[in-house]
Amino acid sequence: MTKPTLPTANEAWGFFGTAAGFTDAQEAWGIVFPAVAKATGGSAEGVRDFLDSRHGRHFADDVHNGIHAGLTIGAAIDAAITRWMGWKIDRATSRETSIPKGLPYLTGFVGLYEIMAEAE
Repeated sequence: MTKPTLPTANEAWGFFGTAAGFTDAQEAWGIVFPAVAKATGGSAEGVRDFLDSRHGRHFADDVHNGIHAGLTIGAAIDAAITRWMGWKIDRATSRETSIPKGLPYLTGFVGLYEIMAEAE
């Protein structure tokens, strides 16, 4: 079952606002949203809230680095997802966020934003 792609709730900041500085943000959103959802298994709300957060801004910076290195937007997003899924939540981050130690970074933060969305 395909998750819906929710529109950004933060056009000025997060992934969308940062991406607008180096590419067509709407096009990038249409690629990144389903890719992050597929990679993490997170809810649509969790993916949107992650991308709209400061962590989403950092993710966009990573995508920008890929574009600067000559990748297409799609390939840069895939490379960033691979990198963020390869990083693991360490003990300090786990203590700060309550994300279980050892989870892939991207999965952990999308899950954190999913839980926060459900708590609202």
